[in-house]
Amino acid sequence: MTLHWIRRDHAVVSVSLAIGILVTRLGHQNMTDELLIYGSYGYTGSLIAKTAVDEGESPVLAGRRAEAVEAQATEIGLDHRTFSLEHSTVIEQTVSDFDTVLNCAGPFSSTATPLIDACVETGTNYLDIAGQIDVLESIAKRDDDAVESDITLLPAVGFDVVPTDCLAVYLADRVESPARLRLAIDGLATFSPGTGKSIIEGLRHPGTIRENGTIRDVPAAWKTREFTFDGIQKKAVTVPWGDVSTAFYATDVPNIETYATVPEYALKIMKRSRRFTRAFGSKPVREASKTLIDHVVSGPTAAQREQNVTQIVGEVETDDGEQASAHLRTPDTYDLTAKTAVESARRVLNNEVETGFLTPGEAFGADYILMFPGVERRDIDLPR
Repeated sequence: MTLHWIRRDHAVVSVSLAIGILVTRLGHQNMTDELLIYGSYGYTGSLIAKTAVDEGESPVLAGRRAEAVEAQATEIGLDHRTFSLEHSTVIEQTVSDFDTVLNCAGPFSSTATPLIDACVETGTNYLDIAGQIDVLESIAKRDDDAVESDITLLPAVGFDVVPTDCLAVYLADRVESPARLRLAIDGLATFSPGTGKSIIEGLRHPGTIRENGTIRDVPAAWKTREFTFDGIQKKAVTVPWGDVSTAFYATDVPNIETYATVPEYALKIMKRSRRFTRAFGSKPVREASKTLIDHVVSGPTAAQREQNVTQIVGEVETDDGEQASAHLRTPDTYDLTAKTAVESARRVLNNEVETGFLTPGEAFGADYILMFPGVERRDIDLPR
């Protein structure tokens, strides 16, 4: 391998960096067993960082806003780094010091690619809490790069999509050759600024399903269906949840639909919003909307999170009519995200995960979600 000097703003980066990158490519030698959390001072990133500390871990915090990350690091007693994602050399120089990066900075349509590029170059594992279908699909396409670099690419280690992915794997194993998978979520009442921005980015594709193995755009609220949550029937509508991407890789099921329960007025709004889909294809419109979210959305309080409960129903069926269904109950989505993200990173740091692109259900198995407090799974008896 030829070793080149790396320049940024006409300043020569030390040759020790280049040597370090070379060494990591040759087999993960000379790497610390540290975790870097990027976007640590956002709503969800802060919960993840605090959970890591509470569980005895000492990650290094990072982000592009120096004052925010320094204040956070000082408050909880951790080291920190400050860097943006504009210059590949700077990203590589930073992540090369770490075994694993956990990306918590949304929207992931902007942050995932530059961080993954750097991780591939430096032999650094990559995790994130993304849930956007197009982002997850783009990461899946980096499987060969990850295998060649001997790293793990493990996106979606938060509520998007750990519980649903584990449920999908569980159900797919209960029937022979499952052909269709449906997942429905009840209880998505609140969201953080970062989640709101990701929603804005996703409005360019307000409805998405997987059909015969291929992802297909459909209108907002394309289909409605009744699901039973703890004995109560509720109407749910199709939404572009990340499992449209990830469940395909975890289960090989070719037809996937994801749903969420909504009140009747919200369903009407979703259907009327179809005429505005083109507007959100405009970057200025999306950026203005995200700025507004920063001013009006703060995320649920600790008291609200303590009261929140989410329910998930999954259904699979074969072309021969064989069916299986199960129900999953979880605590608040953000509290669960903090737990699953930290545990997933810990397992990657401990070399318990294969290299290449993996979904959480692939990496850890169907029962992984059951290790977290407040999570319960039960089978649903279907009429014969």
